Amino acid sequence: MTKTRLKDTCLNGIFYTSKAVETKKKDIRALTKEQLRTFFVSQGDKAFRGNQVYEWLWQKSAHSFEGMTNISKNTRDMLEANFVINHIKVDQMQRSTDGTIKNAVRLHDDLIVESVLIPTKTRTTACVSSQVGCSLDCRFCATARLKRMRNLNPDEIYDQVVAIDNESRLYFDRPLSNIVFMGMGEPLTNYNNVLKAIDKITSPEGLGMSPKRITVSTSGVPKMIKKMADDAVKFKLAVSLHSAIDEIRTSIMPFNATFTLAHLREALEYWYTKTKSRITYEYVVWQGINDTQKDVDALVNFCRFAPSKVNLIEYNPIDDGEFKQASNAALDMYVNTLERNGVVVTVRRSRGKDIDAACGQLANKQ
Repeated sequence: MTKTRLKDTCLNGIFYTSKAVETKKKDIRALTKEQLRTFFVSQGDKAFRGNQVYEWLWQKSAHSFEGMTNISKNTRDMLEANFVINHIKVDQMQRSTDGTIKNAVRLHDDLIVESVLIPTKTRTTACVSSQVGCSLDCRFCATARLKRMRNLNPDEIYDQVVAIDNESRLYFDRPLSNIVFMGMGEPLTNYNNVLKAIDKITSPEGLGMSPKRITVSTSGVPKMIKKMADDAVKFKLAVSLHSAIDEIRTSIMPFNATFTLAHLREALEYWYTKTKSRITYEYVVWQGINDTQKDVDALVNFCRFAPSKVNLIEYNPIDDGEFKQASNAALDMYVNTLERNGVVVTVRRSRGKDIDAACGQLANKQ
């Protein structure tokens, strides 16, 4: 067997091969613009070529090097020899009777996550995933029953948003207006990649969306909530709360035994002190679990330390019948008590239940 020794170039700790070789290629979207510029200079080309490729990757969301039409064929071949674009593929799309669209998204390693387009008369919202599976253990959530296989990379999060934006334009004749990180996974346990994705989504060199139209929803990781405040993020924060009584919250969200309500409240106080940004609490009322006056009184007290809003969310069953939606009388009790105490409250009806696209139902059943 003849072995050929190939010349490699090392730039900023990244190795580039001068011709095609049977080896694992690096995903080009892991490079910064400056690293792309440096790479092209090392190949005897102009630095601005890196700017062109960066624009294709992020503003134009190119799926292949061949599609970069303002770059020469030789340059495209050279990129093909050194890099890959690990773009997602929408493997299956389901449409609900209410207009909601669910995407089963296949990643480059054949793992699957799900993302959802939620349309209303005035906006289109993308609900995106941040992990394959989930690292937490909420008993009422189908995703939590999947083991966490890995975090999503920034480009994989970004691609979900691009796919939903394209669907919004195609089916509803308008661009995507809002993004919520409420799909599969706990965003704050994939913090760095989520922030990198949001940076690309909000950058003029990416999608150029306003961070005020983005909400990151967490089950409550106090240390990372404080870090978000220290990092001066501009997006909105939502907390999946569901009970303001430790014993009850731990019974339905067992990680609360470690991240107690006292720890969570301290972190949220820190968040508001640093950001002056109102906190949204996501809250499901279940029959026989948190549907008493004592439960709503505890929630009112928890809301007092900082301006907040409560979204009462309709429960979406996950087949075993352990959790059941509370009565309308219990919901009315919550609404009346919260409003009487000056807390903004909204009752949210679920969308996409017939295709398992509603909150807590994403579990890759297909």
